[in-house]
Amino acid sequence: MSSDAREWVWEHSSSRGTARLVLLSIADRVADDKCVAWASLASLVERTNASRTAVRDALTALDKSGELTILSHLEGPQRSTVYRLPRAAAWLAKVADARRTDPDAYVEPPTDSDAVPRLGEEAEKDLRRYGIWPRKGTDSGTPGRNPAGAESGPSRRNPTPRRAGIRPQHGTESDTQNRREPKLNRKGSSSGAAVTSAADWQVDPASHTWAHQQGHLDRLGEEGLRAADAKWRAHRAGHAPRAATAWAADWRSWIAREHAPARPKLYAIPGSGPTPTGGMTRAEQHTAALLAALDEPTRTGTE
Repeated sequence: MSSDAREWVWEHSSSRGTARLVLLSIADRVADDKCVAWASLASLVERTNASRTAVRDALTALDKSGELTILSHLEGPQRSTVYRLPRAAAWLAKVADARRTDPDAYVEPPTDSDAVPRLGEEAEKDLRRYGIWPRKGTDSGTPGRNPAGAESGPSRRNPTPRRAGIRPQHGTESDTQNRREPKLNRKGSSSGAAVTSAADWQVDPASHTWAHQQGHLDRLGEEGLRAADAKWRAHRAGHAPRAATAWAADWRSWIAREHAPARPKLYAIPGSGPTPTGGMTRAEQHTAALLAALDEPTRTGTE
């Protein structure tokens, strides 16, 4: 029956953009000709790949157009919101009436004046097989008109807390009224960036290119860069996991401050003998070191 509801959306709905995607997502979960389905706000965000605000605005627009209503006296699994596509239900009832006597009968296109089938107590009982039950603490009266999920009108009890999308899903997206819904990945940031430890973070190509362009690779050398990387990981081992971009920025800052490996002094080169001593001035020591590098005899101030 979800295919008939989707066909109505494709062929007769006036919705556009995100509103059309939201309506199709709900129609995809319709189980029978009553055109009733449950869905959480988080699952609609996941299915449409739109922002939470955009989905809320789409639900409001669909409510104003009359193509979607909320049945506030009912609730789905895990207290999810229950919706109805009234015009789709009216269209399916019109088709069923016309073809009851003649299966090939022509059916006039749907109009706003088409009667919407009443959702009585027996019909609501049939919805229980799909996990839709009367909301606790409410009477089976006229459904509310806020498709974003808030209760409409005064209530005798505390309002239902805002629900988070924490329902995991198993099965295909097209399954009719799956009892479980997808859960948004909230481990990372709102943009979906995953976090990791310093030990697991790998130097990305951009950071390696940065080290080369900034001269740090030439300054430290390959071995020096690896040693600096190992030192950084040792110092960051106890830090809390971060996003990859945060580790990259911290790693670059560390490499920029790292000193180059110590180089041997000229007068300590093998074969040049011990360090010149014996009352030489600093200038004479430097001269002696240069001469030692050139394999020239050393002249002191006493010669």
